[in-house]
Amino acid sequence: MATSTAQAFPWAPPNTMDVEALPVGEWWDAISAPTSVADRALELLGDRSGAVIQDDTYGKTYWLIGVDTARSWCMRQVRVLTALADEGTLLGVPPVSWGPEHRTHWRIPLGPDRYLTDTNRLARALRRAVDEVLGPAPDGRQLCYRCQLPTDEPVLVLIEHSGSVARTTVYACPTHARDHPRDTVAQAAARRRVREFGRSR
Repeated sequence: MATSTAQAFPWAPPNTMDVEALPVGEWWDAISAPTSVADRALELLGDRSGAVIQDDTYGKTYWLIGVDTARSWCMRQVRVLTALADEGTLLGVPPVSWGPEHRTHWRIPLGPDRYLTDTNRLARALRRAVDEVLGPAPDGRQLCYRCQLPTDEPVLVLIEHSGSVARTTVYACPTHARDHPRDTVAQAAARRRVREFGRSR
């Protein structure tokens, strides 16, 4: 006898035709991270990750986690999506069958054994991924090169060089960091940090 979706999964997206905005805090909370950070975190988690949604439109990746299991988290460019007392928070959830042919899709498919991710394991993986991919945290607030507003989460987007000496460091807020053409030297340094951390595991 065929097994229904409701029997197969502890929870399943109700919409089978398109992305649906669903409230966090009802069935699960969610963790959002830039996809570059999520790539490394997923390597570190291996087969211990639960279901994961990837949104290529905004360069974000989302894990589903237990309700109220990560409210105290504080990591650069990582967001906890949870129900708030004075407003609702929604997450765009694709149909369970959507894969990478869609811009919003299940990077790790939802299934009976792939649902919520353990928050302790996820926190360890994301902290290490943030350090390796984003590098050391800048000291204090910095001005975003584009909006010229101070940001508490500055992202290093460019190092202008003069010979072997760094001349100018350019920062952006998380919103504008995606739009800045990356400095190849900074990218190479980030890739080197990832390789070095990988060898030391």
